[in-house]
Amino acid sequence: MELCNESQIKSLLARHGFRFSKSMGQNFLIVPEIPRHIAEASQADEGCAVLEVGPGIGPLTVELAQRAGKVVSVELDRALLPILAETLAPYPNTHVVSGDIMKLDLPRLVEEQFQGFTPVVCANLPYNITTPVITKLLECGLFRSVTVLIQREVARRICAQPGTGDYGAFSLLCQYYARCELLFEVPKECFLPAPKVTSAVVRLELRDTPAVEVSDPAMLFRVIMASFAQRRKKLLNGLSNAFGDRLSKAELSGILTGCGFGENVRGEQLGLEEFARLTEALRSAMA
Repeated sequence: MELCNESQIKSLLARHGFRFSKSMGQNFLIVPEIPRHIAEASQADEGCAVLEVGPGIGPLTVELAQRAGKVVSVELDRALLPILAETLAPYPNTHVVSGDIMKLDLPRLVEEQFQGFTPVVCANLPYNITTPVITKLLECGLFRSVTVLIQREVARRICAQPGTGDYGAFSLLCQYYARCELLFEVPKECFLPAPKVTSAVVRLELRDTPAVEVSDPAMLFRVIMASFAQRRKKLLNGLSNAFGDRLSKAELSGILTGCGFGENVRGEQLGLEEFARLTEALRSAMA
């Protein structure tokens, strides 16, 4: 069966009485080159076990199974389980987990299913869970890389640099944990049903250590979130809203100046190193 052949997909789904769920962000690939290119981009080989989120009917799963030692696919929609049992039957190195990726105990899953393999992630992520899933996959520190097909808008945000329109708190979070690269775009016509937006494949190569060293990573991200809470506003105002109970605006202004930043600097102008320097200065001032 050709899992990217539109007529065969419709026949398969009709035979199983399957209907697409908008709430689950289901969009199935209908161009065979796309799952092949995604699997290649993941760099998965026989020494890898791949975590896939939202396999759909399994076109990417099959491509991964032909390359990796093992593929573990997490599927929320129980209506897809009998379809996957059929399409993945020829691939004994695949395993489907019925559940919600956001509720799964990932350390336990990796311990139980990935022993002896290098864990990586590769998926055509449902649009409605893109940001929280990527955040969870990065923060858990269990995977060597994360290669995902997502909305182009989010892919651009992940890879954005300071001073650009796409740059924000999520850019900094991703780049703190990983080296990020936007690989290629996927037109909406490549899906069934077609989404309203263009998609893109992004690869996040996890760093051995975070991009910057700080005494308190939680404090770093508190500073970053405060800096982008009022986008295109002065950083001083965001910091005052977040830390005004501990430091006066004059004191915060002095900290910015001491870090080498002007009083009118905006959060989107700073990179991770600048935010790390600012975080340490704030911690010292509040000690």
